[in-house]
Amino acid sequence: MKRTGTSAKWVWQLGLLALAVATTGCVTSQPEADNSYAARKAASHLATGVDHLSNGRSALALREFLAAEKLEPRNARVHYALGDAYLARGKRGEAEGHLRRAIELYEDHHDARLSLSALLLTERRYEEAMVECDWLIDEPTFAEPWRALSNRAWAEFKLGRVEAARESLELAREYRADYWPATLALAILENEQGRRLEAVRLLRDIIALDPGPSIESEVNYRLAEIYVALGKRRQAMGHLTASVARSPDGPWAKKSQEYLKLLH
Repeated sequence: MKRTGTSAKWVWQLGLLALAVATTGCVTSQPEADNSYAARKAASHLATGVDHLSNGRSALALREFLAAEKLEPRNARVHYALGDAYLARGKRGEAEGHLRRAIELYEDHHDARLSLSALLLTERRYEEAMVECDWLIDEPTFAEPWRALSNRAWAEFKLGRVEAARESLELAREYRADYWPATLALAILENEQGRRLEAVRLLRDIIALDPGPSIESEVNYRLAEIYVALGKRRQAMGHLTASVARSPDGPWAKKSQEYLKLLH
């Protein structure tokens, strides 16, 4: 599950990642048969919790994951799932604890590190976030380095390292040209640096990727802001109208409607 509406912060979406990762397994003094039973029960709770969380039932998901933790307290997948469930409940402290525990149990838990880096970014703990991002970027077995590069870019930008942020984003796009979060982040950076025409080009590239109604609504709003700054009111109003049309019930549609009232 991915929670939308936060992409303007560049942060990689803080949602449920794939749970098909390695696990340390359960270490207990129980007989082997009991271990096997506990593992099967924990897996069942985990699968049920994943279904709940992917459908927005975070409270029910949390109960399932906690049940799994009782059965297998040293299972990295369970702690990662708990971290994600606590994030969905807005409990960042508990989420961080379980994400770190997942990494402690299994150092190569890439998804837990990526989710932890995003959490640290939302808490403005930029230097700490960069540690996790750099670990992932330097790890040759991490399959999606562009995600970690995008998160690192946000930290670099907030720390005033604009050129470093640009380089991270350009490298992310070199790895994966169709990874729109990196392109959006770069467009925001270029706009804030006064390179508006380059920002427009990048934003149009995102629309061409067909990223989905919610993202296109945001992109159109940002295009409108740039066209207002360029003195092109008519184009701006066109993009605001498109923003509303693409995702009428979304947050960017509401902002666009308010902006349209100001321009009329």
